[in-house]
Amino acid sequence: MIAPFVEVVVYRSDVVGSLLRPAYLKEARDQFAAGKLADATFKKIEDRAVDECIDLQILAGMEVITDGEVRRYAFYGHLIDAVEGFDKYGGWAIPFRDEKGEQLVLPRPVVVSKLRRKRPLCAEEFTYVRARTKHPAKTTMISAQQAAAYYDSRKSTGAYATVDAYLADLVDILRDEVDELIRLGCTYIQIDSPQYTALLDPDLREGYRQRGNDPDRLLDLSIEMDNAVIGDHPGITFGLHLCRGNNQSKFYAAGDYGPITKIFRNTKFQRFLLEYDDERSGGFEPLRQVPEDRTVVLGLVSSKRPALESKDELKQRIEAASAFVALERLALSPQCGFASTMEGNAVTAADQEAKLRLVAETAQEVWGRSVPLARRA
Repeated sequence: MIAPFVEVVVYRSDVVGSLLRPAYLKEARDQFAAGKLADATFKKIEDRAVDECIDLQILAGMEVITDGEVRRYAFYGHLIDAVEGFDKYGGWAIPFRDEKGEQLVLPRPVVVSKLRRKRPLCAEEFTYVRARTKHPAKTTMISAQQAAAYYDSRKSTGAYATVDAYLADLVDILRDEVDELIRLGCTYIQIDSPQYTALLDPDLREGYRQRGNDPDRLLDLSIEMDNAVIGDHPGITFGLHLCRGNNQSKFYAAGDYGPITKIFRNTKFQRFLLEYDDERSGGFEPLRQVPEDRTVVLGLVSSKRPALESKDELKQRIEAASAFVALERLALSPQCGFASTMEGNAVTAADQEAKLRLVAETAQEVWGRSVPLARRA
């Protein structure tokens, strides 16, 4: 039986997810954690911050928006806060660095008891944006592959004897969340998986081995898990975001996409949002492996550095990428969020606005307005 065609929109300007948290929100979060703010009061402050994120993106001209992830303490916070079973800061501490050699260490979660979903992970974020604007919006979710890093063979075996047992429960939780988002009317879901690029870096690969994970097996298993999470939903756009770490303008990995191109070939994502803002990402040659019915969103604008890229530079790089992926299958975005963690990157709100406007204006000049395209279900 031939699959029917469904109509989808290929958005040409996109935002990866997180936006800078305003100072008043950070202060309120600290007060709330200390028991000094009531739930209702804190929720109104969060709502104000989301409203500002929505307005910023729409005024900048972005074709699709997020809520800025400002309700989360980190891009993966929706999982940790909504699902019981994690020690929030007890996991493998991963070092982030910059070009100057400066480092900071981010303590990550670790699973220590059986997972139990206490509440929806992302439903509040989506339904709030849906109620606030008719502008196209997407929801961002952590991938099972990212959360695989939260298993430690020394600390997690009391809850799960093997990483596979942990991941089986995790996939069920994430798949249920996807189903719920779609029921609520969400038509674009982005899965965030910076850990895929950890499989490019020798030191990080060794870290996986020390914690009981075979990195090569994990790549194949992760593809299988991501396909299971997103399932088969005609008319819904699923995007996969890959970067090399993003924490206060620092990164944790380097290398081109060549060793993990089976992600392009073997996953069911229709849209790949890829970091491409500097030499750490390598060249565009691996994009030859992207199937012809998929879209590549080029993350050419840095969210880590305040210097504003030029339109001419962006257009030249888009043209270079079009030698490997047809222009009509390309789009543009920042390379990552502006605040994957609460602290945010070393850019100002004015820098952030200028970069979003640059993405929107460049995309408009290169592609014009987005139009619906037919795709097999």
